[in-house]
Order: sequence, then C-alpha cells, then structure tokens
Amino acid sequence: MLSEKICLCNVLKIYGVFFDLENHIRKHQELKDKMIADPDFWNDGKRAALEIKKQKNIETHILAAQHLSSLKEDVCAASELAHEDTSFFQEAVQLLLSFEKTLEDMELSVLLSGEFDDHDAILSIQAGAGGTESCDWALMLSRMYSRFCHNMGWNTEELSVSSGEGAGIKSVECRVSAGAHGKVFGYLKAEDGIHRLIRISPFDSAGRRHTSFASVSVTPMLDDHIDIDIQPQDIRIDTYRASGAGGQHVNKTDSAVRITHHPSGIVVQCQSERSQHQNKERCMQLLSSKLYAFERAKQDKQKQAAQGEQFDISFGSQIRTYTLYPFKLVKDHRSNYETSDASSVLDGDLKEFIKRYNLQSAKKHISPIT
Repeated sequence: MLSEKICLCNVLKIYGVFFDLENHIRKHQELKDKMIADPDFWNDGKRAALEIKKQKNIETHILAAQHLSSLKEDVCAASELAHEDTSFFQEAVQLLLSFEKTLEDMELSVLLSGEFDDHDAILSIQAGAGGTESCDWALMLSRMYSRFCHNMGWNTEELSVSSGEGAGIKSVECRVSAGAHGKVFGYLKAEDGIHRLIRISPFDSAGRRHTSFASVSVTPMLDDHIDIDIQPQDIRIDTYRASGAGGQHVNKTDSAVRITHHPSGIVVQCQSERSQHQNKERCMQLLSSKLYAFERAKQDKQKQAAQGEQFDISFGSQIRTYTLYPFKLVKDHRSNYETSDASSVLDGDLKEFIKRYNLQSAKKHISPIT
C-alpha cells in the first residue's frame, strides 16, 4: 500500500534550485578573513557596511541550508519507519509537508538575488479614474499591504498621503523596511502594476456593479553608496502644511516638503518628520531612488524595443483582478494563480501570489536539475 504512495525522499527532484552549501561556506570565510586581514577595512564605513551585509546574507543561506539538510534526514528516517510500520505514515507525511514548505521558502529566498532584492522599498498607491470608488479601492489596497507587511514582520512608515474628497485616498506613499534579511523589494516588486476591483459599489444607491483601478509602484530604497547626480536647477522644492493627524506643531508649520524633478517629471513628497529639514532630506533620498529606478526602466524598455518586443502599457493592463461580485475570485494574470478566498487576500494573505510570481520569473533564467 505504501509503495503506491508518494516517495518521501524524492521530493528534492521537484525543485530546480541547487543550494551550493560548500561554496557559501567558502565565501563566508573569505569575507571574514578579509575583515581581519585588511587594516583599512573599517576606515570606509559605507564599504564596511556593504561587506558585512553581504556576509550576513551568506550566513543566512548557510543556516537555512543546514536546517533543510537536517529536515531531509528526518523525512528519510520517518519514511523508512513508515515502510516497516504503517502507524508512522502520518508522522512521515507531516514531516514531508514541513520539509516542502521550508524548501520552497528557501528556494524563493535564494532566487531573490537580484541587485536590489535585499533592499527596503518605497510602496506607492495611486487611485485611478473613478472618483470616490477608486479612492476607496486605493484605501483597501493600502490596508491590504499594511497587513501583509505586519504579517511579514516588516516596518512601514507613511511618508505622504492625499485623502479622497468623499472617502478613501487619492494616493499614499510609504517606506517598508525589514533590516538585514528582509528582502523587502524582492517580494514587493511582484505587486508593481495595475490592480482591478470588480464589486457592487457601496457608494451607488442603485446597487450596480463597478470596476475600479489603482496603480501600485514599488521602488528599491538605495543605499548611501549609490550616488545620483541631481542638479539644483533641475528641481523645484515646495513646502506646505502637513495634512491629517499630527498635533499642533504639524498643523501650524510648513514642515511638509514636495520636490519636483523637471527633466523626468518625478514628484516626491514627505510629511512624516516634524521638521522641514528632515522631510527635505528624506525627499532627496526618495528622489535619488526613484531616479535610479526610472533610468534603469528606461534602459530596459530601449533594450526590449530593440529586440522587437511589444508591450501593452495602457492603464487597463492589470496584473491582478479582485472580483467580489457576482462571485469571489482573485486572479493574477501573470502567473495565472487564483483563489476564491478574496477576504483573506484583502486581509493581507499575499504570500502565495508573490511566491508564484517570483518563482515563475526566476525559473525562466535557470535550468532544472535532472
């Protein structure tokens, strides 16, 4: 009977990622020796911080691979016991499920090895056309991402927000951070694009079905070692009073800052700090990050155009549709993953969508192990 069941120890063949533990251990030791042997290592703070971050990332992979190896031994041992005594089969299955989940999480973590995947991110949400309906959808998305980040153990800092006239928000921008091992941008980059909502509008007395759009933009937060040349004549700096709650100081001083970069048309603003000087510094950091991402995206488009690829960049080219009526379904149009549990998704259960997208994107560039 057990021979007809799944073979517990062959699960590694399902996955296409090879974890080179020995190579990681060697690189970790090389970085450690470099820190000790180089007398000028600590003289350059930025360089030292980058090397330490690199070492910690490698150390994380080593620990994860060692844990995975231990789990594999447990699964194999349980499988052997289950073949001898069927009473151990259920325990073996539970160990297998734990092993598969750990392996999949580690696979995704290793695949998220892009240039900025381990950076913090700037998450921006902009309501589309449609007035109050779209502003309410933007607010729903903001709540969804706030809960997702909370579940991931990440910190969110609201930098600016523009309220809707009747309800919801016209736009919101926040910084998401997670320390050394969060890979915030690596995960959230899957959310960049147009999100569509189909539902019975709570603002329509006739109870008609409405379709709303909102755009989500995710930009990596640059480290200090990347310098972006911003000419003073290319920007305009405006100050204004911060909106919303914040106390007497916020409401009575022009502490909020908006910076417009004329050549690119990029506008950044910050009202999260108490002082105008601090908000200006934060704005310049945001502008540097967005300018870098803007130039990279422009180069990618030029490369794609040269290769003859065609892209639909219209506002209706949504990456995901959230249907709440006449049935409940959330579908990602890139990975084709879907779920009928729309309530959980809107409560921040996004990990499976993000995982499917990132695994699909990364596996286009790797070859499966045979």
